[in-house]
Amino acid sequence: MTFSFLAVGDLHLGARPSRLPEELAGRSAELGTAGAWRRIVDQALEQGVDAVVLAGDVVEDEDDFFEAYRELSAGVKRLLDGGIRILGVVGNHDVRVLPRLADQLTGFELLGRGGEWEQLTLAAGDTELTLHGWSFPTARVPESPLRGVRLTRGPGINLGVLHADRDQAASPYAPVTSAELTAAGLDGWLLGHIHKPDSLSTVEPSGYLGSATGLDPGEAGPRGPWLFELDGRGLQAVTQWRIAPLHWTSVSVDLTGIEAAEDARDRLLAAVGELDESLSAHHRPPEAAALRVAFTGRTDLGTGVAQLMARESLDTLHAGSGRIHYFVETLRYDIQPTIDLAVLARRADPVGLLARRLQLLEQAPDDPQRQALLQSARQQLRAQAANTQWQAVSDGEPDESDVVDWLRRAGMAALERLLEQEKGAA
Repeated sequence: MTFSFLAVGDLHLGARPSRLPEELAGRSAELGTAGAWRRIVDQALEQGVDAVVLAGDVVEDEDDFFEAYRELSAGVKRLLDGGIRILGVVGNHDVRVLPRLADQLTGFELLGRGGEWEQLTLAAGDTELTLHGWSFPTARVPESPLRGVRLTRGPGINLGVLHADRDQAASPYAPVTSAELTAAGLDGWLLGHIHKPDSLSTVEPSGYLGSATGLDPGEAGPRGPWLFELDGRGLQAVTQWRIAPLHWTSVSVDLTGIEAAEDARDRLLAAVGELDESLSAHHRPPEAAALRVAFTGRTDLGTGVAQLMARESLDTLHAGSGRIHYFVETLRYDIQPTIDLAVLARRADPVGLLARRLQLLEQAPDDPQRQALLQSARQQLRAQAANTQWQAVSDGEPDESDVVDWLRRAGMAALERLLEQEKGAA
């Protein structure tokens, strides 16, 4: 007889996604963690799993008690009514609130209270699963939860459920080493804390589950719970259910060969259409997708494209099935002119100087001249940010990619103008 369960990483009920366009701002709960939890419960019931296991940071923080109670209690009730057990451990975010919620929610099983390892065996017929769980007793735990601990194996497949910082010795969030996890003698580990998921499989069933849904551009890529299927012979399948309601991703649009700036629109829509085909093929596609678009390739129409896109509303892009709301979260330009910078860089005039500066952007990050150029650009950007006229739109210190993008766009625009002036004077 088979046994299946869903392993859910950092849920963070109460947190809201950032950088949503105005049109989607009113749907932040639906597109965020509350919506992700409802989808997880729906899918668990639809697929008829035996259990749902939460790997900590179920709740964002103490102030989210009532919202978390409403969402979690509704989901727990539905799962229990469907014959599905619900278990979890405490993470560093919900060290105070999750135990209280567990006490309020009959049927929610919390493992490892107070930082003490706890073992629990689940079974379906002759198939058994033993979970070993540990919960944060305080918000900061600077020592490994596995130090000086000997875990005793139980029946069937043995998996650890732990919210911890792997291979980060100085971390205050339950630092563990990969060697400690291996030496514990279990068949695998379901880890919470890091939001980027590892590539879990039957061969390597240990690693980070990742966040249940992406909340910002730093959480790009597939997100969702993991389905573990086992029988009396052992672990048979490990599959990520990509059911997050909001998907963050990068899209590259090659503009090489365009004949007019307006052609960039068509190529952008074509790229979004390809993405839509892929996402729509999922059993439960996202409701919205945030795009980091990079225009690439070689064209002399870069300035015209940038001016055109500055006038466009990119908060809603219609493509393919029409089921997914696409919007451009960031638009970058990595366009090269059709002329060769190497040729221009040999000139002893302003065009040559500018071409040589643009070439520096393509050098290795540790190149001294490149670093000096970026430092000079940062100083200019800081000076502009300090201007009270711009305080309302200032968004903090730009990272290196932002500075490079700004220099490239400004430099290419200036180079195009210089070359156009040469043509006009000829």
